[in-house]
Order: sequence, then structure tokens, then C-alpha cells
Amino acid sequence: MLLIPAIDLKDGRCVRLRQGDLADATVFSEDPAAMAVQWAELGARRLHLVDLNGAVAGKPRNREAIEAIIDAVDEDIPIQIGGGIRDLDTVEYYLDHGISYVIIGTAAVKDPGFLSDACSAFPGHIIVGLDARDGKVATDGWSKLTRHDVVDLAQKFEDYGCESIIYTDIGRDGMLSGVNIEATVRLAQHVRVPVIASGGVASLDDIRALCDVTSQGVDGAILGRSLYEGTLDFAAAQTLADTLCNPEDDATGPAA
Repeated sequence: MLLIPAIDLKDGRCVRLRQGDLADATVFSEDPAAMAVQWAELGARRLHLVDLNGAVAGKPRNREAIEAIIDAVDEDIPIQIGGGIRDLDTVEYYLDHGISYVIIGTAAVKDPGFLSDACSAFPGHIIVGLDARDGKVATDGWSKLTRHDVVDLAQKFEDYGCESIIYTDIGRDGMLSGVNIEATVRLAQHVRVPVIASGGVASLDDIRALCDVTSQGVDGAILGRSLYEGTLDFAAAQTLADTLCNPEDDATGPAA
């Protein structure tokens, strides 16, 4: 079970939102690069970056902060990034600058051909981000709810060759209300690629619950507000996950 600290970027600062609402942002650090170093020093094996401004604008908006994070952390720690990735040039830019995995969300839904091209051009480096409310996928920084069923889209996108799928329950994101295990497992059971849970992780009980379903294809989890508000200690969480999920190895996680 790979636990991935999240660094959400808004106007160059590290923030957390509630249910994806840009108007409800809490600033946790003016120095995202220092925050990245902190998580790395605590044993993070991957970092999750989101360009929140980019998600709304449809193109990268926090490049300076992103490049500072890349420069600050050990090159052995993979970084995945999402938000405003709508074309192959942006994918190539990030991969050329040291990002390991590019997350395609809105563009995957609106332009499946782009996702297919990205998976073909950059095999092993494309993650699909599916953000849903009540089983229906949302786009454009979660501002628009579609009629697409999350499972149907996931099955379609895995055929394109995506490396994994991040499933976010919008209703729980940033709310510290617990992971939607049922919905996450339902998705994982219908696809062959690894599923990374996102939204609602609040305590070690959530880590235990996630470890209970690793056999169903849930291989990782993104941790956000719980880390920043102190309801979850990252080092303790990863140690627990290693003990429960991978007692005999180093728990490198999906495609690390």
C-alpha cells in the first residue's frame, strides 16, 4: 500500500480545499518545495501534485512552484501531477522536467483520443484521474458533473494503456470523513490496472480499511488534509500500511 502525500497548489502556495471548492481553500504553506522536502524526509515514496489553478484554466498555472518542488526533492522519489493537462506538449514538458507520472482527468473524459495518444506516446507514465460524485464523473476542477458512469469510463480508459487510476470521491475530499471503501473497491473490481484511493482519509482506521482491500486491486492512497491538520501521522501511517499489507517486502507500491 503506497501512501502518497498531496501538495495542492493555488497561486503558488500549498493549500487544501473542501470538496474541490476553490473558494474554500486553507493555506498550509507559502513554500510548497519545503513541504515536499518534509514529506520526503518522513519517508514518502511518491508525491502527488495538483495544479488547482491549472485545473480550472485548462493549462499549467503553477510552473514555478512545481519546478521548485522537482528541484528540491531526491530524484529517486517519483512525482505525479495533475491539473490542466490538455495536450501532449504539456505531458512532454512535465516528463522532460522530472515528473514521473502525468494525471489526465478532464481531458480524458472530454477528449478520449488525447488520452489514447498520450498512453501510446508515453507508456507507463499516464495515470487517469476519475473524480466522481455518486458514481458520476465530474470535470473542469469538479465544477461540472457529467452523466458518465465512473466504472464504464475506467474500463474504457484501461484499454488505452493507462498505468493506473486515481479514484476521488468528491463528496469526501478534504472532509476527513473516511474513505469511500465501497465505491473504491467496486471500481477496482471492474478493472485490471491498480486503483489509488483519494478523498476522505482521516486516520489510521482508514489505512487499516484500505489494507483490507489491497487484494481487490486498491494499491495506494492519496493523503491530504489529514496530514496537514495532524489527524494522521504520515510515518506512522506508512509503517502501519507496510506491516499490514506487505509484511515481507518494502511496499514499493504501484509502478513505483
